[in-house]
Amino acid sequence: MREAARRLGTVTDTARLDAELLMAATLGVSRSDLLLWRMRDPVPEAFAALVKRRLAHEPVAQILGRKEFYGREFRVTRDVLIPRADSETTVAAAIEACPAGGRILDCGTGSGALLLTLLAELPQASGVGIDRSPAALAVAADNAGRLGLSGRAELRLGDWHRPDWRDALGTFACVIANPPYVEDDAELALSVSEYEPAEALFAGPDGLDDYQVLIPQLPALLAPGGCAVLEIGATQAGPVREIAAGAGFLADVRRDLGGRDRAVILRLGLGK
Repeated sequence: MREAARRLGTVTDTARLDAELLMAATLGVSRSDLLLWRMRDPVPEAFAALVKRRLAHEPVAQILGRKEFYGREFRVTRDVLIPRADSETTVAAAIEACPAGGRILDCGTGSGALLLTLLAELPQASGVGIDRSPAALAVAADNAGRLGLSGRAELRLGDWHRPDWRDALGTFACVIANPPYVEDDAELALSVSEYEPAEALFAGPDGLDDYQVLIPQLPALLAPGGCAVLEIGATQAGPVREIAAGAGFLADVRRDLGGRDRAVILRLGLGK
């Protein structure tokens, strides 16, 4: 593992952690069991192949096929974004804004991490997750089954760029979304640009294209007293507030653990 960490240090700043996770996966044990009980084991032959994949910038989550989010494990593939700790701020904001649960809509559900976490945290809630990718919906359905939430989560094809996408959806106590918000010319780490779906990342020259399309459609999706919670890039609070104000929303911003703007809670203003 020391040698693997040395080599991985050329491509990541989490080299030792990555080496430990890959070794634990090769041995079929948890990382803690590896460190406590298995450090004298012979090196498994399969370990070298996993290290080689990581040296090619493939994310550890995709090598392992899973990622922890909000204390639960989610299956991931190259068809979905890897759930990130930043998005836990978005989930926490939704729980704050809609603590009773109710009916939830997740726009661009991907792995299902946002919707399924909310359903797990809010036992009285039910929800719908839409995505324009059938492959992503298959991953979300698998995660719903693994978490025992299939009965409360409906997953369907949907694309907010199409005029008919809201047909038969109804209204919701909470709409949550982590839309694409990366600028088209942004330089991303190879682990992101080469291994995660571009259609879930990029959103025009300023990263605002999807907010401009989605936010004006949200009022028709909200039940009385409902709210929307959107994840944003760290520099996008001001522009997203402006887009939201044009649609009649008041916006509150929530910051992530690093102190960066990360989520906006949208509520319709008086008379809207």
